[in-house]
Amino acid sequence: MSAESGNSKFTETENEEFRNSVGTMDETGKRKWVFPRKPKGKYTNYRNYTSYVLLALFFGIPFLKINGNPFLLINVIDRRFFILGQPFYLQDFFILALGAVTSVIFVMLFTVVFGRIFCGWLCPQTLFMEMVFRKIEYWIEGDRNKQMKLDRQEWNAEKVRKRATKWGVFLLISLIISTFMFMYIVGYEQVFQIMREGPSEHPLKFITMIFFTLTFYFVFAWLREQVCTLVCPYGRLQGVLIDKQTINVYYDFRRGEGRSKWRNNEDRKAAGKGDCIDCHQCVVVCPTGIDIRNGQQLECVNCTACIDACDEVMEKVGLPKGLIRYATESEIENREKFRFTSRMKATTVILALLIGFLGFLMYDRGSMEAKFIKPAGSTFFVKNGKITNTFIYTLLNKSNEKKILYIRVISPSNAEITYFGSEKIILKGDEILKGNINISFPEEDIKLSKQNMVIGVFDEKGTLVDSFDTTFEGPFKLVL
Repeated sequence: MSAESGNSKFTETENEEFRNSVGTMDETGKRKWVFPRKPKGKYTNYRNYTSYVLLALFFGIPFLKINGNPFLLINVIDRRFFILGQPFYLQDFFILALGAVTSVIFVMLFTVVFGRIFCGWLCPQTLFMEMVFRKIEYWIEGDRNKQMKLDRQEWNAEKVRKRATKWGVFLLISLIISTFMFMYIVGYEQVFQIMREGPSEHPLKFITMIFFTLTFYFVFAWLREQVCTLVCPYGRLQGVLIDKQTINVYYDFRRGEGRSKWRNNEDRKAAGKGDCIDCHQCVVVCPTGIDIRNGQQLECVNCTACIDACDEVMEKVGLPKGLIRYATESEIENREKFRFTSRMKATTVILALLIGFLGFLMYDRGSMEAKFIKPAGSTFFVKNGKITNTFIYTLLNKSNEKKILYIRVISPSNAEITYFGSEKIILKGDEILKGNINISFPEEDIKLSKQNMVIGVFDEKGTLVDSFDTTFEGPFKLVL
């Protein structure tokens, strides 16, 4: 990208090696453990507030219900799905598929304009790693220098105590996270029931919870930033989505180069020096171990830790803030003031429309769904001057209210329905009911071997709640 190439004009030889390696690995391929300094500053505070809200939602949503339905439940095992309190069934799979496609388009358009803001502010991996596990690590082991010292020292009582405490707390938090994740699958009531009844009654479910607990522990205690740099496909995808108008965390190389240590009372402009005092504070706070001054990199998750660190240094030495900031590549290259371009406005409108479209798909599904299918291998029969077809009906009540329903043939007229049971069908909320009916027509009314027919389902007020188009079979008639 041009920002990177522009940056390399100043550091062409010393900074090109980072292109050929991952920041968290040495030349032999061995992992270099990242010990980021504890960040502080305006953006860190904003991210903290955002994380509090997101964590509250994560731990609170399993207990929320709308009209008696879970706010969010993805029960693949029992094929029960609730999104925003709305039940979804296999019959609604096309809506979920369209919703998934809409979500992918949303993510792509969002990335084109706003870069990897999602990664740094909203991604669950970043949220739990930086706002939960990393904070606990700071609390137990101390900041960057203390952690590095502890890592280098021999295994003594202090190191055993701190590491055992940290790993034990990490394991406990991983168990809590997996428990709440399980609530999104089976519901909090069943999770509490499983916990009360014990592993002897639910061995498979306990094994599943242990598996996810160990997975979360492995990710946050060991894999860590490798998820973002090596595993997550989004980091690779954003490399082909962003352009010069994409908002990202950028280092202003035109202002910052050439780098030089700070000297009191020095006129840096007269000396031909840039504003970057080469303090490396933007590097030591980076949770993925990169140097943002090398240009935009796939490892960067836009966490803004480098912005806060650089602003703090600039304030101390009396230089303007914003050497590292949210900007576009075009803004950095051309010294243009950032503006919300027409493309950004249009894309934002499209994003809003996509959200509205997804919401429309979720709510415009009707409260009832009816299907009338002929039994396999069945055919018509003629009796007393009437032609009769048998149908198996499936009625699905997507609401939480009990419904009293009646089946009527809308077209053609003169139909007669024989019920295998009561004419009045009582359907409870969130219930699927199957049954059989016979539909008969006078023989003279059936002119075709396959006659189009519309069957309607009506409520007790006579309102049509759903209809189904099918065919009525009769004897073949030769028309001359």
